[in-house]
Amino acid sequence: MKNRILHIVFLLSIICGFSQQKQYPFQDATLNTEKRIDNLLSLMTLDEKIAALSTNPSVPRLGVVGAGHVEGLHGLALGGPGGWGGKNKQPVATTTFPQAYGLGETWDVDLIQKVAQVEGYETRYAFQKYNRGGLVVRAPNADIARDPRWGRTEESFGEDAFFNGTLTVAFVKGLQGNNPKYWQTASLMKHFLANSNEDGRTYTSSDFDERLWREYYALPFYMGVVEGGSRGYMAAYNKVNGIPAMVHPMLKNITQKEWGQNGIICTDGGAFQLLLSDHKFYADKYLGAAAAVKAGINQFLDEFTEGVYGAVAHGYLKEKEIDAVIRGNYRVMIQLGLLDASDENPYAKIGKGKDTIDPWKTEAHKAIALQATQKSIVLLKNEGQLLPLQKEKLKTIAVIGARADEVLLDWYSGTPPYLVSPLEGIKKKLGNNVEILYAKNNTDGKAVQLAKKADVVLVIVGNHPVCNAGWANCPVPSEGKEAVDRQSITLEQEDLIKLVYQANPKTIVTLISSFPYAINWTQEHVPAIVHMTQNSQETGNALADVLFGDYNPAGRLTQTWVKDITDLPDFLDYNIRNGRTYQYFKGKPLYAFGHGLSYTTFKYNSVETNLETIKKNDEVKVTVSVTNSGNKDGDEVIQLYVKQLESKVERPEKELKAFQRIFFKAGETKKVSLILKAKDLQYWNVAKQQFELENNSIEIQIGSASDAIHLTKNITILKQ
Repeated sequence: MKNRILHIVFLLSIICGFSQQKQYPFQDATLNTEKRIDNLLSLMTLDEKIAALSTNPSVPRLGVVGAGHVEGLHGLALGGPGGWGGKNKQPVATTTFPQAYGLGETWDVDLIQKVAQVEGYETRYAFQKYNRGGLVVRAPNADIARDPRWGRTEESFGEDAFFNGTLTVAFVKGLQGNNPKYWQTASLMKHFLANSNEDGRTYTSSDFDERLWREYYALPFYMGVVEGGSRGYMAAYNKVNGIPAMVHPMLKNITQKEWGQNGIICTDGGAFQLLLSDHKFYADKYLGAAAAVKAGINQFLDEFTEGVYGAVAHGYLKEKEIDAVIRGNYRVMIQLGLLDASDENPYAKIGKGKDTIDPWKTEAHKAIALQATQKSIVLLKNEGQLLPLQKEKLKTIAVIGARADEVLLDWYSGTPPYLVSPLEGIKKKLGNNVEILYAKNNTDGKAVQLAKKADVVLVIVGNHPVCNAGWANCPVPSEGKEAVDRQSITLEQEDLIKLVYQANPKTIVTLISSFPYAINWTQEHVPAIVHMTQNSQETGNALADVLFGDYNPAGRLTQTWVKDITDLPDFLDYNIRNGRTYQYFKGKPLYAFGHGLSYTTFKYNSVETNLETIKKNDEVKVTVSVTNSGNKDGDEVIQLYVKQLESKVERPEKELKAFQRIFFKAGETKKVSLILKAKDLQYWNVAKQQFELENNSIEIQIGSASDAIHLTKNITILKQ
């Protein structure tokens, strides 16, 4: 009780802005970080050190307040379906963006960083204004969505390692801020490594060769650490090549020794117990605890103290080994400024002052949520230019479907300050000038009846992100979530689309989903289709803006949408060369990686490079001339792929290596520069245990999707 009182008193002093009296060297911000930690460890008891292996490494006796974790895949979560921030506490309303899968579909690096900056600011604000949450944000999810059946596809940016890594870097930078000394919040990436099956995740092994480890599965995490500056990640539940990820040598030998990751490495929730119960990897919890700490784990997300105490008592674990790992926790706390006087840290001022307006209530944060949602919408089909709808020419519109009058939140969502459903957004857009008819389904033939009456029909369908069921349960085969993989990729609600289309061919389908669907019939028959993901507080406003032409869509798919589940390899086959992703898929997809249409058209005129030969450490400036050849302003996503022409090792058919989302006025021509880096053309030489270039020639492919290449140019790679 005494320690708890000290903890609360000190935290209040931080929140109120009082400077901490410097009693110990570890409180001196002018000292070297490692010397500060040396001093702190010298003052801590063994009990305090073991307690510091939790997600909150506070030391109340010494006045050290450590920050705990919060969830934040697409906005700070202090509420929502998961009850984050305390099951019995009042939710804190926070700005809520589209799911990570939708953020990926924006293909906008600057926007992703801005979204994460907003989230980081609100996280710091809630922590310091309301004493809620923590400052270590479990985001982004750097895992790769290698298969659309993965239940947590919604949490991933997409299927491409370079793309995911680029957005991971942006998200990390947004969360952590740009101050040279302090972080706004700390980014803790999930889940290292190769965690993309839910069924059996607590005991299955993700198996693949060393090149795929380096070039594919680990690449987004590598970029997050080395380029983004993240110093935290969560180890996955699964095994990697037969060894549970949380005790795998890769944690220390690669991420720490090679990449320089010297901060937090935590377990997933309950993962320590799973070492024994599911993986059956150790004879007892003492051996398991010793192995985890020795592997580099410094924060446990479940009960661990008995295991660690037992490991020490049995001689399996030494105090100095605990010292070695918890240093990482305090490096992060120092970066957050929690061991310094508050007046030394600019982020410590966030949330202070009586007149402070909660940031999620500001028009600025609402505007970023709207922009992110608009930019996430993908126009999949627009036959006959049915879209955008001209509201002045409409008398009656029918809005039909299970997702029309709701915004569904996923497990890692927070509680939004407000929600705008598609139906609400459409009503707001049309006002009283157009009659709006609504039916959730075709019970008693209502949907068909309304469709026949309407000038145009909007069918709004999609998955339920928490399956409207208990944990680890999804009654609908095509739905999935954490702990449940999808058993089907066929949209059950497509039968409703068929009935409505038969009644009125002027049908537009909006698919609000967390993952791809094989909507083959809809693609073949329905003239216009758009895709967006769940969860945004601005869902309805953004959708209405797109449907009625106030925003020209330019989202792009970040995953290959196959036509049939039989187009996919065995789900647990982690060797992507066996037909996974656009890089190795041999069939014709329903929609290709990078696909997305616009209300305008673009002409690709020419491509030039400033170098004809690329060597180690070079960067090639690729200049692409593009014209908006249509009559509407809009964005184009210019994509650069590379095809290796003379490689002596197996390479993908093509690989994304640069992209930019650019705004064009109608009729405008721009020269857009993309940077192709030599380091991104390397392969992992297993024999030499290093990345290297090879003497080769490559074809630079410039296009609007992976299957829509408009310009090519060959250049030479020289190894030396």
